[in-house]
Amino acid sequence: MRRPDQSPSIVPREANQDTYLVLDDFGGRLGHVWRETNEEDADRETLIRDLMTEQYSLPARIVAFNTAEGWSRDVTMDIADELRRRLAEYDEVPASVQAFLKSASGAS
Repeated sequence: MRRPDQSPSIVPREANQDTYLVLDDFGGRLGHVWRETNEEDADRETLIRDLMTEQYSLPARIVAFNTAEGWSRDVTMDIADELRRRLAEYDEVPASVQAFLKSASGAS
């Protein structure tokens, strides 16, 4: 059992799953922050849905990791490419996603 003064682990309960975290840009004094995510909501499909429903201000970087397999990597371009493939599924593309796609293109 976790003591009250301990931070919760970021290691997923289901150890062999890919976990996605977003570095979000709030601008100004707040700057870039890694966004908190529920353990159950740190998967790829939830990430795509959250991006398309403007749950992030201005995603700057997306990182995935899998502790059971022992890897982590920047998946910003992978997610941007997947969003581009899926754009036809959506009536409108949020401004935050448009900016993310533009910045991801410029990063290559």
